[in-house]
Amino acid sequence: MLVDYSKIEAKDKYKLMSGGIIPRPIAWIVTENEKGIINVAPFSYFTGLSSNPPTLIVSIGHKSNGEPKDTLKNIRDSKKCTLCLAKEEQLEPMHFSSKELESDISEATHFNIATKKILEDFPPIISGVPLAFFCTLYKEIELGGSKTIPLILKIKSEYINDSAIDKDLRTDFSAIARLGGEYTFLSSKITPPKIED
Repeated sequence: MLVDYSKIEAKDKYKLMSGGIIPRPIAWIVTENEKGIINVAPFSYFTGLSSNPPTLIVSIGHKSNGEPKDTLKNIRDSKKCTLCLAKEEQLEPMHFSSKELESDISEATHFNIATKKILEDFPPIISGVPLAFFCTLYKEIELGGSKTIPLILKIKSEYINDSAIDKDLRTDFSAIARLGGEYTFLSSKITPPKIED
């Protein structure tokens, strides 16, 4: 089967891409608006981009009424966010936080998601996450007609729970990812074979 993307609808492109680009780690993003209301939302179109400069990319869509999602609006306004990676035990609150709420309602409060302030100048982390990136907006990308907006975020600092990292700076935790339309846990590792010289 060969699929010509110019001949299929956007919803079918999404199905094919989300089913083939797997697994996709979940960026559980915390932002604050000008009133100090904490917004928490998960995004699965997310990946690392470069280590120099340290950047990552996440695509954020719009609300059902066409307005920018609170995460997008808040990052545009404040130029900051805290991007957390959730662990298995946090699947339920992370999933619930994807529900569309009014801008003046905090997902953290509504779904009883505890947060913890780590850096004064950035939104808090989700309590209990193994790691979080404190990011500033580096660049917004215009895709022309797309309903999702890719944001390049520059990593300024990283929080890592002591239990999730070893002395060689290798992280080890069971992250949540999307596998097509379902969730999966990235908990097993395979050591690659040694390449002989």
